[in-house]
Formats: sequence, C-alpha cells, structure tokens
Amino acid sequence: MTEQKKDQILSYFNYLIDNSSAEAPLWNLEQIREKKPNKWNYIDGCMIKAVLQMYEFTGEEKYFTFAREFVDFFVKEDGTIATYQVEELNIDNINMGKNLFYLYDKTGEEKYKKALDLIRSQLDAMPRTKEGNFWHKQIYPNQVWLDGLYMAQPFYMEYEIRFHQMSGYMDVIRQYENVEKHMKDPKTGLYYHGYDESRQMYWADRETGCSPNFWVRALGWFAASLVDTASVMDESLYYEYRYLQRLLKDLIDALRPYQDQSGMFYQVIDKGEEPGNYLETSGTALIAYAILRGVRLGYLPKSYQEYGEKAFSGIVETYLREDGENILSLGGICLVAGLGGKTHRDGSLAYYFSEPVVENEAKGVAPFLLAFTEILMA
Repeated sequence: MTEQKKDQILSYFNYLIDNSSAEAPLWNLEQIREKKPNKWNYIDGCMIKAVLQMYEFTGEEKYFTFAREFVDFFVKEDGTIATYQVEELNIDNINMGKNLFYLYDKTGEEKYKKALDLIRSQLDAMPRTKEGNFWHKQIYPNQVWLDGLYMAQPFYMEYEIRFHQMSGYMDVIRQYENVEKHMKDPKTGLYYHGYDESRQMYWADRETGCSPNFWVRALGWFAASLVDTASVMDESLYYEYRYLQRLLKDLIDALRPYQDQSGMFYQVIDKGEEPGNYLETSGTALIAYAILRGVRLGYLPKSYQEYGEKAFSGIVETYLREDGENILSLGGICLVAGLGGKTHRDGSLAYYFSEPVVENEAKGVAPFLLAFTEILMA
C-alpha cells in the first residue's frame, strides 16, 4: 500500500473522530437511522479500541483524550455505567469493557476497575447451555453465536488473568472447545453462524443444531476473538495458549480458499457464485485484522501477512471512495444480520442477501480501522 493511500485513510480516521462524540458518533449509522440517543454498545467498543491502538502507534495525545472522554461519558466515578444494565444479559454489552483495562492501567483511576468488576458480574449471571457456553442473549435461549465469542471471551480471559488468579481461564477454553465441537463444519473447516442446543429454533438443523450458512462477519468476529483472547493470556498456560493459536491457524487455512481474487470475501463466504451475493467489507476487515495481528504476535506464519494485506487492499480498492468534498466513504457494509428475533431471520441465503448494504457504518468502519492499525504496526 502506498504512503499516499495510508495518509488518506489516516485522514478518514481523523475526520471521524474530529466530528464525533460519545453522544453522537459519526460512524454509528444504525443509531442515527433509528434516531435514538447513543448508548453503551459493542461497536463503539471496537472503534475505541482502534483509537487506542492508534494512540499506541503514534503517541499522539489526541487519540487517548478522545477515547478517554468517550468512555467517561458513560463510566461514572462510582463505577456505574450509564445506559448499561447487567440484568439485560446481552453478551454484546461486554465488548466495550475491554477498553477499561487500558484506561485503568494508564490512569490508575479506580472508577475503571469498579466498572470492570460490574461488567464481570454480568458473566456470573449469564445463562448458559448445558455444556457451559454463554447464551448470546437472554432473549435467545440455548443459542451460541460466533459473534458472542468476540464480545465476551477476550474480556473474560483478561479479567481472570489479571484480577482473579487465572481461576476462570479454563471456562473460556471449554467454551471454545464446545464451539469447535458443535459449530465447525468437518468438510470445509468453516464455522456456522449460530448453534441452538435445543434444536427448537426454525433456523436450526434438527441433527446438528447449527444455522444453515457461513456468514462472513460471524467468521470474522470469531477469528478476531481467537487472536484477541490469546493476546491477553499468560504464556504459562502453555497448552491452552497454543490451542487458541491452532484454532486460529486452522480457521485461516479454511478461509483462504474462499478469498476472492480481489482479496475480499463474500457475504456468504462459500457461495460467491450465487445471485445476490456480494463482497462484504466488515467480515473481510475482521479477517484481515485477525491475520495481521496474528502474524505480528507470532501466532501465524509470516507468510500469511500477504493474505491479510491482500484482504485489506481489496477493501480499499473495491469500496473506499472520495466524495465531492475529498472525504473518504467506505461502502459494502452489511448493516445488520442475525438469527431469529422479531423478523424471520432464518439464516438462508435469501435472508443474508436481503439485509441493507450501507456506507460508513460502524460495523465496517471499526474493523477496517482496527485492521489499518495493524497495517501501520507491521
């Protein structure tokens, strides 16, 4: 990638944070469309992580100041968190908490530790499958989604390592083992989006409990969860540490045959030839991030760097455009996708192809910028 292109992306990064606040983040299109005030949410967690990584790389105080002020809008002096409720039992709400470790280390302020303790208490209250995995949300009983591994497990592992004498680390590993056992397709090595232990949901296969397709963003979340969870582990956990690295390498090896010549991956990753399918930004960016970070941390062979760079460059060439005012715009982003719920989200190809494709939305922008920080740190 040319230095000029890197400068363009950095300008886009700066444009977003210069025109955003915790009350009105420019990147959260879903909130803007719903005309709702912003709240503690998972995608802002990804964006703030990217901002903090940019601070680590550049040392520029404006990035740390932005991240801290954003988080402080929600985290109060007593450690309570505005708009966050433990009793909602939504695994997505854990993700933003990952940034509190960094802020606590950097500032020493006890409110961040208190907030970490509060978020950790949600994990004790989360309902679980019979085999011990967290439900994705209280409103989705018996269901494990790949997304949820990213939302909770890196936080859970880091908290246990740092503040709990590592006591819960095997709980994290067992949850990954269950996902590998139930959600991994033995033919392709890919993982299905969701798993219903009860086999009662209309989208669940009656024999396997899995949803019918491989959704790229779910696979991206899962890949990112593996590298991020491993990155906070104590290396004395020799076998468990290497187990996550093995899962990561196996997953990337399974993904590689489906990487388009552009470098990107399709919305439903193994059905590129299907009418209505398209090259999707958010999932590709998450996969790029996982590969690039995995290589940088030594979890993946150095030769894999080219796959991550190719994926990132594919997004840049396919979907990053300048508008009439020389402001970059990022397209090709699936606005939202899930399983079940109020609408009939059945996990079919038609369903995944039907969700809106938008520009400049957080679920694409934040992973893209996370991957960009890894490009800079390579």
